[in-house]
Amino acid sequence: MEVRPDDLPDGLVVADSGGRVVCFNAAAARITGRSGNEALGSPLQTALPLEDLDGRRWWQLADPYHGLAIANGHPERNLLLPGGHEVLVAARYVRSRPRGPVERVVVTLRGTEARRRTERSHAELIATVAHELRSPLTSVKGFTATLLAKWERFTDDQKRLMLETVDADAHRVTRLIAELLDISRIDSGRLEIRRQPVDVAAAVRRHVEGHLAAGRPADRFDIRIADALPDLWADADKIDQVLANLLENAVRHGAGTVTIEVEPAPSPREPGEKATAVTVSDEGPGIPEESMSRVFTRFWRGSRRGGTGLGLYIVKGIVEAHGGVITVDRAPAGGARFRFILPVGAPAFLA
Repeated sequence: MEVRPDDLPDGLVVADSGGRVVCFNAAAARITGRSGNEALGSPLQTALPLEDLDGRRWWQLADPYHGLAIANGHPERNLLLPGGHEVLVAARYVRSRPRGPVERVVVTLRGTEARRRTERSHAELIATVAHELRSPLTSVKGFTATLLAKWERFTDDQKRLMLETVDADAHRVTRLIAELLDISRIDSGRLEIRRQPVDVAAAVRRHVEGHLAAGRPADRFDIRIADALPDLWADADKIDQVLANLLENAVRHGAGTVTIEVEPAPSPREPGEKATAVTVSDEGPGIPEESMSRVFTRFWRGSRRGGTGLGLYIVKGIVEAHGGVITVDRAPAGGARFRFILPVGAPAFLA
């Protein structure tokens, strides 16, 4: 099967033994803003007038045709097109024999937007982590130092209060570290799913009971469990994590009754197969329409600040690692409605 230069996602420029451009694909035209017809037949340094970050003309420095006979190209690096447009450029010098003359120069071009987005995302993650760690660690350090220095001066109740605060802040740090590990595994595609039978209805009831034990009124929750749910094989701990996050968001950021529905549904990816759908909705102000597309991105916190903004990103990663889908829209009562669907996911030996 023949692959045409215009099929390639990256820019491709090829110059012949005389330094004339013989290939200038569509991606190269898009990246450089120069038409292929204009570039073909022109000298390489004219078709690609590259400069390094110090403003020096790149092809005069690299000198592929008259430079070192042992040179075979250069690795990818940042170079500049006219107007300061930054591109990632790599080159290969093709010789018919070692130390022979250069017969072709093959250049690849890539835009820097994707790399810069990744760098910005990493910078934001580092800044968020540093901010979220600073507060609890300062508290832990302050209380432990105070207790060590003045233990005898405090009553038992005061000591207990300080130690409870230290314990809560240590839990907050542990949770943040767990979130970072989850993000790392999701981004690298290494989130491990350990499937076992999961009773989603029982898990929902358990989480609601936890909220009731924490002092929230019973009439704040409405649980609706359908009959004849399909058997579900999933990672119980990770499904607990999804439920905990969605319920906590509904309780903290929503209002009115939080409704949790569990019902059978068609598989989102395998037509004809069974799945389980869980819907969590509230009666609060909901999520603005313009923010719906950003709900599952990193650091999204909505109109209310607080938290790392990583929870829903992790929820989406967990659901998708199970082969499921998750969506958000407006609930009938006006609040936010999150719905995730998990395929049955039976292990191969039960299929």
